[in-house]
Amino acid sequence: MSETNRIEFDLQVEKLVYGGDGLLRKEGQVVFAPRVLPGEHVRVEVTETKPQLLRAIPVVILRHSEKRRAAPCPHFGVCGGCHYQHAEYEYQLEQKVLILRDVLRRVGKVQAPATIRVISGPEFGYRNRAQFHIADGRVGFHQADSNLLCAIPACAICSPKLNEVLAAFQRMATQARFPRFLRTVEIFTNESDVQINVLKTDQPLARRFFEWCAKEFSGLVDGPLRYEVLGTCLRVSPTAFFQVNRFLLDELVRAAVADTQGERAVDLYAGVGLFTVELARRFQKVTAVEIAAASWNDLLENTRGLQAEVIALRTSAEQFLQSVDKPADFVVADPPRSGLGKEVVARLLEWKPRQLALVSCDAATLARDLAPLLSRYEIEALTLVDLFPQTYHIETLARLQLRR
Repeated sequence: MSETNRIEFDLQVEKLVYGGDGLLRKEGQVVFAPRVLPGEHVRVEVTETKPQLLRAIPVVILRHSEKRRAAPCPHFGVCGGCHYQHAEYEYQLEQKVLILRDVLRRVGKVQAPATIRVISGPEFGYRNRAQFHIADGRVGFHQADSNLLCAIPACAICSPKLNEVLAAFQRMATQARFPRFLRTVEIFTNESDVQINVLKTDQPLARRFFEWCAKEFSGLVDGPLRYEVLGTCLRVSPTAFFQVNRFLLDELVRAAVADTQGERAVDLYAGVGLFTVELARRFQKVTAVEIAAASWNDLLENTRGLQAEVIALRTSAEQFLQSVDKPADFVVADPPRSGLGKEVVARLLEWKPRQLALVSCDAATLARDLAPLLSRYEIEALTLVDLFPQTYHIETLARLQLRR
């Protein structure tokens, strides 16, 4: 938008919404703007006009919230990785609870319990996995709402080992022998060992590149690494899914499994066995269901030698649920961002396991899954596990009990 066509309004922020923006209104029309806080009076510049919706950026904060702080990272607002660094951390948690309630009510007509438990850890240095983009000898993350590169020397939410690897890649990228066709790598670490997963490259990488990496930073592994959760070392292969918060894995598993025990449990979307191993300590028989090959192979390895009988099935949740009749005592499900979906929800309602623990990384899909499930189940507890501080992402654990 040119200077001559620039449109600005002075408005008050009504609330934060899922996605990281603040919601404002201009004569009944909704305005979304980032990096603002509820109650603030701000001058915004309109950047995009849609029917019944304007997108804007804050130009001046006319009246600041007492919960506002100076963002610890100098790249905040340019780098697209964080959304809430301008807010005190306790306030971030309070707002995420309000956002979760709002999404459940608006999307699924689900009334959240009076109390939503919050589990949190350190607000910085928590990520064990990150994608680094590379262009023109620079390394960093994408800018907000863009594929343009934001080069950074260090990331506030990444772990010390990830920042060590980031610094090494920055040194390497300026040298003539660095492969200019390499675009994106994903780094995963347990703070000792390091995996490099090449996500985007215009040509295959020669082995000598990885040998060079091994000289620039310690711990590089060719293949799986071991990650300890509740005293058990899980094998995690390069393409297997694994949670990114290195501080809260134990707490997440404890909250999901809680004090459940019995004869039979099922772990849907089991991944490498994050919940399966703990279930095997509490149930006589555990069935773990995973469709992705890399995760399933790790699951087989991670469940060998457990005291309980563990069956690791390589199949989809839909196919598994079509093949079983006897209800389980307990089912934990950690589906992808798309959620359980109608077919899985319908089959769970027919199957009627006594207890469900539903782990969700998307509040909207959680709301859509919960709405029909609550025809037979009641919410025993709802927990917000803040696996992604400084961002709008919300990890939620819903524990459900079959109605009598």
